[in-house]
Amino acid sequence: MSLCPCGSALSLAQCCGPLHDGQPAISAEQLMRSRYSAFVLGLGDYLVHSWHPDFLGTLTAEQLSQTDTRWDGLEIMAAQGSQYDDEGSVEFKAWFLEGNERHCLHERSRFVRYQGRWVYTDGEQDPAPLRVGRNDPCPCGSGKKFKKCCG
Repeated sequence: MSLCPCGSALSLAQCCGPLHDGQPAISAEQLMRSRYSAFVLGLGDYLVHSWHPDFLGTLTAEQLSQTDTRWDGLEIMAAQGSQYDDEGSVEFKAWFLEGNERHCLHERSRFVRYQGRWVYTDGEQDPAPLRVGRNDPCPCGSGKKFKKCCG
């Protein structure tokens, strides 16, 4: 059993896998988690399909599939947008490695219903860079000090 990359503690088959296979998301948060998993797994076609076409620009599935970024943690901080809503938002932090450098993407993503399904429109990134001290808890969520984990 392969755990879902979104951090839900469920298997991929029980969590984001069905959405990647075409099942519609029931909430903005569920779509956000499935998009994060798609970035981890390199599923560019799914990312394009789950992006509102008015906000996608010139990005292609091939571009979204090919990356040197290694995603390694997701924390959902707040979410709005249930099966009864037409708009939603998700604030999250996603940790990733580019080369040997660890970064954190902190974003407030916006979602809307488009043709009956949730899609991502855009987001606002937190301009403050992640500052982690050696003795601070590791941002990956391990519970260890940064210096003993990812630092």
